[in-house]
Amino acid sequence: MAFLIHRRVASAHPPRFLPDVCRRTIRALNADHSVPTQGIPPPLRGVKVLDLTRVLAGPTSTMLLADLGADVIKVEEVSRGDDTRAWTPPSAPLAPSAPRDASHLPPESAYFLAVNRNKRSITVNFKEPEGLEILHKLVKASDVLVENFISGKLAESGLGWEDCRKINPRLIYASITGYGQTGPFKKAAGYDVIVEAEAGLMHITGEPDGPPCKVGVAVTDIATGLYAHGAIMAALLSRQQTGRGVWIDCNLFESQLAGLANIASNYLIAGQQGSRHGTSHPSIVPYQVFPCKDGFIMIGAGNDKQFKLFAEKILERPDLSVDSKFSTNKARVANRQELVSLITETLQQEGRDHWIERLTGLGVPFGPINNIEQTFAHPQVTARQMITEVEHPRAGKIKLVSPAVTYNGGRMPITRPPPYLSQHTNEVLAELGYSEEEIAKLRGKRII
Repeated sequence: MAFLIHRRVASAHPPRFLPDVCRRTIRALNADHSVPTQGIPPPLRGVKVLDLTRVLAGPTSTMLLADLGADVIKVEEVSRGDDTRAWTPPSAPLAPSAPRDASHLPPESAYFLAVNRNKRSITVNFKEPEGLEILHKLVKASDVLVENFISGKLAESGLGWEDCRKINPRLIYASITGYGQTGPFKKAAGYDVIVEAEAGLMHITGEPDGPPCKVGVAVTDIATGLYAHGAIMAALLSRQQTGRGVWIDCNLFESQLAGLANIASNYLIAGQQGSRHGTSHPSIVPYQVFPCKDGFIMIGAGNDKQFKLFAEKILERPDLSVDSKFSTNKARVANRQELVSLITETLQQEGRDHWIERLTGLGVPFGPINNIEQTFAHPQVTARQMITEVEHPRAGKIKLVSPAVTYNGGRMPITRPPPYLSQHTNEVLAELGYSEEEIAKLRGKRII
């Protein structure tokens, strides 16, 4: 689409009906005439994002904006920065060529590196008037502000929605909180694991006879970051239609509630309470992890045709698919334990690789339970180039997970490694008009 727009809009003055972001991209393309044969030009090129978030949900959303070409300026606390900078081990080893002005900093934590690519880092103490002035200048120059402070906290510092919209009426202001801007829990802090518990996810996660479990990664944080990213993109389009900024209220609790999907619908429509099923499915059998001689494998025979194949080719029990206890999914659900025991007994006779070879190409969904090393050794990871190596100024060569989406066969590039703390403070302040002398004074006062 961007290529077609570029080719059709040859004028230096793009049509008025195009969104701001498209118009900026077109101008940039017309200037350099470079259109990639794979991928797309950065659709958010020219969009400036002021990032006041830390930990995971907010940084995930701003990283996705940065991947699309936005200039994301991450504002961090002066001495420590983002909380996750201290979440070590593990961390990347320091390179011999690491800059001396950052020698006082701890090694770069793996957690921080995971969700802060393509950003610039500045440190500002905006509790002080001179620091607040810097932030106000950034607000005026920005298209988007993303924050994840407790509701009302930034307003106390002169950086709330009402404060910022007076400075920049076209600002997209995205607030990411635990529970939203209204309601009895609006002042409560948001933590992924707490919201997993409170919004139903832990209740349905774990073995039937075991305690509730959290998911192995902070899925509520990640889902909230994805919702926030989509909302910001929508708000940028809304701004083009109305000429006004938007206040986005995005929170962990509602994101997790929406993420209950069919489990929520089962309750709302039929009053059916969710429960824990381990790796199995409440309505499909066989659909769970089974132990092998030396590992585990996930089998998902989701319909009668697949079960027939599984019974004949893997279990070598063609009689099962015509047995009234197992011939239909409804019957298999009713006789779950008997069938699961039978499958388990068979699969435990051989190793995981044996069953992978037997199942490959059969038409029955399956997958080995891979550890993280096995996951990154997966041939699809290599084929799709899902690992990107970048040069970090303090850590040397580091590996990152590549952006998850391709456009016309190409991924958005990682143009910047995750920044070390305050790496771009001088650069950004110079862009705001501060002189070297003024920057030095601010640094001496610990404002930056």
